[in-house]
Amino acid sequence: MTPWNELNRDIVACERCPRLRAHCRQVAQEKRRAYRDWTYWGRPVPNFGDPKAGLLIVGLAPAAHGANRTGRMFTGDRSGEWLYRALHRAGFANQATAESSDDGLRLTGCAIAAVCHCAPPGNKPLPEETAACHDWLARTLDLVPARVYLALGGIAWRALVRELRRRDWLASNPAFGHAALVELGDGRRLLGSYHPSQQNTFTGRLTEEMLDAVFAQARELL
Repeated sequence: MTPWNELNRDIVACERCPRLRAHCRQVAQEKRRAYRDWTYWGRPVPNFGDPKAGLLIVGLAPAAHGANRTGRMFTGDRSGEWLYRALHRAGFANQATAESSDDGLRLTGCAIAAVCHCAPPGNKPLPEETAACHDWLARTLDLVPARVYLALGGIAWRALVRELRRRDWLASNPAFGHAALVELGDGRRLLGSYHPSQQNTFTGRLTEEMLDAVFAQARELL
């Protein structure tokens, strides 16, 4: 078994946060009417993508009826629709759609991780829950030879900053912003983007052109 697969196996088996595990199981049992014929994943969602990626994307957490249902990051919800369309246009994904874990989607040069690998109630993990999950992010950074770290949203930005400072790759505490760029040394960069959540996309705070520009910037940096 490869180190990447070992890491994902350990993530899936994690039981560190009883509240999150209970919530994910409850959602998987009750389901949403539109998905009543689905067998929900209902477990921690592993990393997805290319373990040799130059671009590592870090999101917040699985959606209750998205990745918690399908078992794959950003798959089966509106945020994922935006993200994978942009990744496809930027040449990181072989297709623009993500509906299930066996739909043929592949990422090249890109991997996706999360601050929290379990779907949290109200999409808001507690600080102690993100802290309990931080080890998975640290191990992901150990394995993926990324040159660009892309944080989707402020929580992902702060989690990455914390880990980058722990590694002495970053001395300051830079502010989050869309298209914020921080040099980390040795050719590595930290890049920020608004999260493609419905709250941001429905209000126009994040447009497809803005998301495309961030991935174009990531591609150029690589």
